Amino acid sequence: MDSGVRTFAIADLFLAQMLPSAFQLVATAPDDYDAVIALWNSCEGVRANETREEFDRILERNPGLSSVIRRGNELAAAVLCCHDGRRGYLYHLGVAPQFRKLGLGRILVEHSLAQLQALGIRRCTIFLIADNKPGEAFWTRTGWRERTDLKAFARDLSP
Repeated sequence: MDSGVRTFAIADLFLAQMLPSAFQLVATAPDDYDAVIALWNSCEGVRANETREEFDRILERNPGLSSVIRRGNELAAAVLCCHDGRRGYLYHLGVAPQFRKLGLGRILVEHSLAQLQALGIRRCTIFLIADNKPGEAFWTRTGWRERTDLKAFARDLSP
């Protein structure tokens, strides 16, 4: 019987060995909205303000790219991952405080990158809130580099 939950087989042995045995990495589902938004917004340096409709649209357009890690029914970590056909993007990586220092953030990132690479995506970008020092330390420690040649601009399309 299909439970409706898509479980990933972590192909990379390194990641499989890193994931603690009581934890499960699964694809993010639309029903995860309330829990992941709450998790992300409880994490220092993360601001998630997607509406339910935007969240559902991201998941629909990027099937299987966003993922969560659970211990039983408890949400431990989550990341929002998508791409535009050329570049990948990671948004809102968050790990619940009681599950930090277990490597769950790194596992989610590496899993997302492997998923993007399998689709032919050759680069991934993150957007980091400027004063998020712990986030900056994480991303630097895990092999990311700051793009000093670019500035980000945005324009709101609705009032």
